[in-house]
Amino acid sequence: MSRHRLLALFAALALALGLAVLSPMASSASAATCASGWNSSSVYTGGMSASYQGHNWQAKWWTQGETPGAAQVWADLGSCGSGSGSEGGSCDYPAWAAGHAYVAGDIVKYTNGNYYKASHDNPGYDPTISTWYWDPYSCTGGGTNPPTNGSFVVSEAQFNQMFPNRNSFYTYSGLTAALSAYPGFANTGSDTVKKQEAAAFLANVSHETGGLVYIVEQNTANYPHYCDSSQPYGCPAGQAAYYGRGPIQLSWNFNYKAAGDALGIDLLHNPNLVQTDAAVAWKTGLWYWNTQNGPGTMTAHNAMVNGAGFGETIRSINGSIECNGGNPAQVQSRVNTYQSFASLLGVPTGGNLSC
Repeated sequence: MSRHRLLALFAALALALGLAVLSPMASSASAATCASGWNSSSVYTGGMSASYQGHNWQAKWWTQGETPGAAQVWADLGSCGSGSGSEGGSCDYPAWAAGHAYVAGDIVKYTNGNYYKASHDNPGYDPTISTWYWDPYSCTGGGTNPPTNGSFVVSEAQFNQMFPNRNSFYTYSGLTAALSAYPGFANTGSDTVKKQEAAAFLANVSHETGGLVYIVEQNTANYPHYCDSSQPYGCPAGQAAYYGRGPIQLSWNFNYKAAGDALGIDLLHNPNLVQTDAAVAWKTGLWYWNTQNGPGTMTAHNAMVNGAGFGETIRSINGSIECNGGNPAQVQSRVNTYQSFASLLGVPTGGNLSC
């Protein structure tokens, strides 16, 4: 064998050995598979993991609404999802279909172009409304970043100024976590209209709860009266279980049923969630505000974004009980609070303040 052929043989052998050594190292150096994306409305207990901004994080103790990397409750487990593994790569998932049954782990592309991963089995709930059943998903792992508090037109400092004596249950993080259920809320029209709607919602909420002090209806004698037994589903949680709860004091079994169906949460059987989970409580308030005419002729959301005025939001909530001379003092109380909140946000109130 010539000297040149011998050198070539040694070179080939060295290259093969080098690749054999390097391959496992490269594999082990790949970033870990990302856990399910962090969700600000989800509860995590010690030892549970979530991914956020390309890193896996582990909860040290109970947490909700505390952002990984910005709160000491989370331990950084390192980077994840660098395009390898089942969580990485480009997206090629089916379009979401309403009414199609999904199981936990299914990934879909929603009509807004974003991807969502089922966190619980569901019969085709909307990923942007039924957020308990779906988590945002990123094809590179780590989940999509949840909306930041800065995306809401009311800052946390302004919120605290509006409600200086609020019950600790009504958290700002709970409110911002609930915004994903109705993305059009305080996010439609001009910046002025957005702030006017936020001020109007919070003013009515303030009136209903004594400045976010009361979580549940204070007159316990009313509790048994909110069961409409003529409904086919009845009152499975009990005759007296559907009293007013939350920021707009959701009441009656049919309202708990309707709100729960819209949000993908079984509130008919679990009405107490509205007084124990801040995000759920805020979502029920937003459900009523954005989808229910109540005793009025339009939703409170439409009243504000279409120029009907603050007075029509009062009508949608309490109708003739307050409007048309029913209780002018209560109407004026709501108007005064709205004017105060609008001033705090630096916007005019618009017309048609009363009803």
